Amino acid sequence: MEEKSLSKTYEPHEVEAKWYKYWLDNDYFRAADKSEKKPFAIVIPPPNVTGMLHMGHALNNVLQDIMTRYRRMQGYNALWMPGMDHAGIATQNVVEQELAKEGLTRHDLGREKFIERVWEWKEESGGIILNQLQRLGCSCDWSRERFTMDEGLTRAVRETFVRLYNDGLIYQGDYIVNWCPRCHTAISDLEVEYEEKEGGLWDIRYPLADGEGEIIVATTRPETMLGDTAVAVNPDDKRYKDMIGKEAILPLVNRKIPIIGDDYVSMEFGSGAVKITPACDPNDFAMAERQNLEIIKIMDDSAVINENGGIYQGQDRYVCRENVIRDLKKGGYLVGKEPYMHNVGHCYRCNTVIEPAISKQWFVKIKPLAKAASAAVIKGETKLVPSMWEGTYFEWMSNIRDWCISRQIWWGHRIPVWNCEGCGKVIVSTDDPESCPECGGTSLRQEEDVLDTWFSSALWPFSTLGWPDDTEALKTFYPTTLLITGFDILFFWVARMMMMGIYIMKDVPFEDVYLHALVRDAEGDKMSKSKGNIIDPLEMIDKYGTDAFRFTLAAFTAQGRDVRMSGERIEGYQHFVTKIWNATRFSMMRLDGYPEEGVEPEKDDYSLCDRWIKDRLNKTIGDVTKYLDEYKFNDASGSIYRFIWHEFCDWYLELVKPVIYSKDDRAKRLAAQQTILMVLKDFMKLLHPFMPFLTEEIWQKLGGDGGSVMVSVFPTVDDDLRDQDAEKQMGVIMDVITSVRNIRGEMSIPPSKKLKVVVSAPDEELISVLTAGRDYIINLGNLEELTVRGEMEEPKGAATGVAGSVRVFVLLEGTIDIASEKARLEKRIAKIDKELTIVSKKLANSDFMEKAAEEVVTKEKAKFEELKEKQGVIEAALSRLEEIGA
Repeated sequence: MEEKSLSKTYEPHEVEAKWYKYWLDNDYFRAADKSEKKPFAIVIPPPNVTGMLHMGHALNNVLQDIMTRYRRMQGYNALWMPGMDHAGIATQNVVEQELAKEGLTRHDLGREKFIERVWEWKEESGGIILNQLQRLGCSCDWSRERFTMDEGLTRAVRETFVRLYNDGLIYQGDYIVNWCPRCHTAISDLEVEYEEKEGGLWDIRYPLADGEGEIIVATTRPETMLGDTAVAVNPDDKRYKDMIGKEAILPLVNRKIPIIGDDYVSMEFGSGAVKITPACDPNDFAMAERQNLEIIKIMDDSAVINENGGIYQGQDRYVCRENVIRDLKKGGYLVGKEPYMHNVGHCYRCNTVIEPAISKQWFVKIKPLAKAASAAVIKGETKLVPSMWEGTYFEWMSNIRDWCISRQIWWGHRIPVWNCEGCGKVIVSTDDPESCPECGGTSLRQEEDVLDTWFSSALWPFSTLGWPDDTEALKTFYPTTLLITGFDILFFWVARMMMMGIYIMKDVPFEDVYLHALVRDAEGDKMSKSKGNIIDPLEMIDKYGTDAFRFTLAAFTAQGRDVRMSGERIEGYQHFVTKIWNATRFSMMRLDGYPEEGVEPEKDDYSLCDRWIKDRLNKTIGDVTKYLDEYKFNDASGSIYRFIWHEFCDWYLELVKPVIYSKDDRAKRLAAQQTILMVLKDFMKLLHPFMPFLTEEIWQKLGGDGGSVMVSVFPTVDDDLRDQDAEKQMGVIMDVITSVRNIRGEMSIPPSKKLKVVVSAPDEELISVLTAGRDYIINLGNLEELTVRGEMEEPKGAATGVAGSVRVFVLLEGTIDIASEKARLEKRIAKIDKELTIVSKKLANSDFMEKAAEEVVTKEKAKFEELKEKQGVIEAALSRLEEIGA
């Protein structure tokens, strides 16, 4: 073989930029709009234009890249569609913060100039994350990069809006929405993040209007009483049955409000009577609609009390709360207060407590769309993996509320609705109208609001392929094959893509949806800045290399389980990278003279270990293929790891050394070299989707077969390489070697000490296997002598091991001084017993357990377990020595 040796160590940073450029320069990531190959399509969950790579992005995109590279190597016309989301609220916030540094607001610039400023920011600073994805090795077709605000996607958004409107599925109406007082926009139910907080539950006395008593109501928000329009009780509550139909006087405001009966009221909550404030609570709003109650709005868009709040006008909601409580106490209306834990909704962008508010908004009538999206999963047209998410999906779809799609910001897709100021005609159009179709007037005012960012994202699988045009890409790649995303956006995004895909394209947007879990720290805690446990992917890549980082993510991605990540785990797989490099370097140094002209190995020239490693490789190919097809990334990476580290490196390379070091039998040596080269090339292909850079570097050194490993053919199971006899025979031989090594370890016999071993087999077949494999056993067991016998008595002075039905006797005479070894072990046990006593006393001490820091207690518990394990091992060795000396 031509000399292309590997350097002594693998330097990832020298390799990664070189090979990524090579792949780009050769257009290896490009998919064809028309091809005879079977299509494979996956759309990237578009990261926000403001985004920076975090562990969630890293996991998600590594898994997508593994599947894309895998399918590409299998001969698919593989498209991985990249792009970014315009991230309306987030991006507007970033640019507004930039303006604030200049002493400006967006209103100083005006809408048009502000939008220009956002586009400038996007071109200069946005999209950093896409470059970071390249560092991760992502093989997206970058020639197709899309942006949710680009011209084509804007057309798609308008076309979808108009179709929904014309079909009666979009409407405008006054409704209670989640309002962010800081961002000054409505946000959807899914964009509200709830946090459990301790608040108060106040009991307030409402006098009856007829002067004949009072009713006590319970509330967690006293300030909202300014907008009360009723008191409600459960009609079955005997305490209040006679009060229904009467009126109460609203304290502080002195307004009469009705006492009504409604089944929604819980008799167990507080006093069983609740104040109804339709403008400040979605449940109260629903009750107001049922009971035809007045709706009084008491706060402005900044959560400041308005003119309906009387003397409290101009006060912030929380200042107002304190003043209302003070005045209730003064007036003798406050009965009492008790602590109360409840969920408080926060804006997902700025963490401000949201305020339910009545406003005119645009909505999608969602139930008809949700019904079709649920049916598609029930019928198996789209499969959720793991299937445990189906129940959650169906439950959410069946309880879904209409989707509020309007946002009171400037950056985004402006709603394509115009009002004629001449005749009042509402115009909904894909193109900007020049005049009113009703009266011909040209004074048209476009709707100020923009669409929810998730509206354009919901069209991503088909809009990125060119819809509303009937493109070749759309014909080839829709429906897409696979979506990989986090379970946390199953409803934000996946469900909405299902609804819009079926509505617009009359077909599901993807065949499979793989929902991965969250990346947490090593202890299972969620990563956050406040905890200081965030792991930066780019720092990990800089420290350990991209391939080690990628493989770690795959190795810990089990379906339905969170990924626990730490620098130590990544470092562990960096050792795996080093192992692969060193094993390949060693192998390549032994390929001199291969192939040799005129010498072709015959079938009989392949040794037992050659046949065995080919069989194991064949089995691994089958397992990895099966696991990747089922999206079992941890099982696939585990199979590769076991084959490379344990079977190829630990066993095969050691077993074959005598053959490749010797030049006595050229045919057998060539057979071994051919086996090594075949195995190296195939496991580089198997490993490539997980470790693209390392495998490309080695592949090119191995000859490259005329191109990149990423476009080589992924290995398939070869029935001719199946060899059950070799697997069975090597299993017996390896078990015997392992038994000898275990005895050596238990007896503390130095690895360099050569041993005399007798093996006893119960039948001729096993005797024949052990006799044929004696060289393997002698070399890997480091034996001076090996005797193979049939059934026999245990020799005196021997340590015994069992390898299946074979007994292994290590003759200890002259190997160790049994008396001295017993004395040494007894001394060690005495020391461990003493240490165990000290640790046990600590753990039994209640003061220590209660007052010591958690990490100190954990450390002591771990120490106890470690000492118990050592004690067990040494006692077993001592027991064995006593049996031998008996």
